Amino acid sequence: MTAIEQYLLDTYRASQHGTPMPPPPGHDDVAVLRAARTYEQFRAVLDGAPGHHPWRSALHRLLTRRDAA
Repeated sequence: MTAIEQYLLDTYRASQHGTPMPPPPGHDDVAVLRAARTYEQFRAVLDGAPGHHPWRSALHRLLTRRDAA
């Protein structure tokens, strides 16, 4: 059974029992990814590393290397 099929089944059951409707699949995915990113940045700061995104550091190293050449 796919996630959408389960969602439709849960929605039907909720309407039959008068309970609140479940959130649609994938509704909070972006929030979960942001929370995971924030946690990793927090752990990096505690470990003494820069707290910003690692791609930003890589891009900075690439651009400064290009400017120096």
